[in-house]
Amino acid sequence: VQLVESGGGTVQPGGSLRLSCAASGFTVNTYLMRWFRQTPGKEREWVAQILATGSTFYRTSVQDRFTISRDNAKNTVYLQMNSLNPDDTGVYFCNARRSSSDDYWGQGTQVTVSS
Repeated sequence: VQLVESGGGTVQPGGSLRLSCAASGFTVNTYLMRWFRQTPGKEREWVAQILATGSTFYRTSVQDRFTISRDNAKNTVYLQMNSLNPDDTGVYFCNARRSSSDDYWGQGTQVTVSS
């Protein structure tokens, strides 16, 4: 099982980025797929998730700005991030979970929002 994030970078406030999480060894539409982020000195925080059913949920602070989606044919999960602000800066991690023992993380991708 492997998760590989990409798409991070540096963007000005108000800008957009799309993160990708390419999965191998399992199919993303059979797992709970989540995005987390972490900044130095803070705990990793949940950002968004998409259930196997397709239902989506978001952290309040990103609601209406971020969109999580998946492409089953590409076995990839995305996080479209719009109207970015400096508080969105951090390392973004992709997570796949079906149980506590069936839980996987990617290596993370850095997002920096700065003028």
